[in-house]
Amino acid sequence: MEAPLIVFAPGAGAPSASDWMQSWARRLAALGTVVPLDYGYQLQKRRRPDALPILVARHREVIGEARRLHPGPLVLAGKSMGSRVGCHVSLEEEVAALVCFGYPLQAAGTGKLRDEVLLQLRTPVLFIQGTKDPLCPLPLLESVRARMTARNELHVVAGGDHSLRISKRLPQESVDDAILEAVRRFLGTIP
Repeated sequence: MEAPLIVFAPGAGAPSASDWMQSWARRLAALGTVVPLDYGYQLQKRRRPDALPILVARHREVIGEARRLHPGPLVLAGKSMGSRVGCHVSLEEEVAALVCFGYPLQAAGTGKLRDEVLLQLRTPVLFIQGTKDPLCPLPLLESVRARMTARNELHVVAGGDHSLRISKRLPQESVDDAILEAVRRFLGTIP
């Protein structure tokens, strides 16, 4: 794959200016042109996320603007909610690949399963999941992956939480390096 345009979407609780998003935007820039996005509610400093159709519309708006600047293949990367919205967007836009950092397979609080969009995907997807992520128990993700028709891969972060952070006794940088290498390898398999 030639150097992609990577539209990078945040999770529900922190905008693109958060430390986590900034750190990963810098890392992903080694692979392509990174365009971070913020959803409308984040720009307006509201806490509650907008409804899914509004999130999808904002995502598509940023993609349209970014494509005018960079004609390369489009990769949608996202943290948690941003990855879920990216999956929905890929059903409406031509997307080369999806990279999901901490996909929220279960809704916080309710435990409602969010697998419908995954089962509809046609775009190759890489899941990057921590073994201690309560929003995405790995056995549950494995059962969903087995039913998916889109090509999908999983990079497991041993001891990682929903933000892929591990115990402070271990070097986070080496974990992040391994994640970036997994993303690089995955994107390298995309025609």
